[in-house]
Amino acid sequence: MRGPYTRLRACALVLLLGLVAAPALAHPALWAVRDADTTIYLFGTVHLLPHDTDWHFPALDRALADSRAMYVEIVDDDQANMTALVLRYGIDTAHPLSGLLSPFDRGRLERAARLADVPGGVAALEVMRPWLAALTLTVAPLTKAGLDPAQGVDRQLRAAMEKAGKPVHGLETAEQQIRFLAEMPQSMQLAMLRSTLRDADRATVDLKAIIEAWKSGDDAALARLENDLMRREEPQLYQRLLVERNATWAKRIEAMLAQPGTVFIAVGAAHLAGPDSVQAQLARDGVDSTRL
Repeated sequence: MRGPYTRLRACALVLLLGLVAAPALAHPALWAVRDADTTIYLFGTVHLLPHDTDWHFPALDRALADSRAMYVEIVDDDQANMTALVLRYGIDTAHPLSGLLSPFDRGRLERAARLADVPGGVAALEVMRPWLAALTLTVAPLTKAGLDPAQGVDRQLRAAMEKAGKPVHGLETAEQQIRFLAEMPQSMQLAMLRSTLRDADRATVDLKAIIEAWKSGDDAALARLENDLMRREEPQLYQRLLVERNATWAKRIEAMLAQPGTVFIAVGAAHLAGPDSVQAQLARDGVDSTRL
């Protein structure tokens, strides 16, 4: 939800290994898209952070202060709405999850549920559709390890803007994001789940590597860690959850350039890294982005 796959595995599942060296910038990456009377800042976020992570820097704070409004991926992510959506799109009591898996994968599912300390154990996963089981198995050990969704960068940015009395808008709705996952073919959902089961031992290490790359502004490492494996192994999923959404957001940004003023956009860091990033989509339409 990432940055769906981004929000899953940056809440974790497009995220893969490796510690990275910090470049000289040593702060998260910030871009600006400008014309004569409009500035649009682009900032990548991570959705889970340790409590003590310090990520502010002067250029970011100036950009926030100068912006009249903020756009994030979704704003209707209150608990009641998300619970209703998960129940609607993520639960299937008529088709137990284990019935969709091979004996080998059923064994891996039981092991992953133990490792993740899922409340209710593997029985709780039985009523979940594969995409929701993958999400549950990746997020649970991360929060157990002290990575707090309430400390996510997007949530902190929203709170700061709202405190300043500035509007915060969503680029998508929570239902759209859930449906990106729920409406995937079952074969694609099962591929996502199998990937989660395969990497069950690495989830916390992998996300910590992502956070280090993000904090140091190493967008090349972010692309490698968050996007490359999905692009190689699940190209349809990559197209659906990253490329198509980035292209849609780029068109929104181009439309925003017609209105004077300054706007701040914060989305999952995977969307601002790699050859299919939002900036790359903008460049294909002749709109330049400048790294600050």
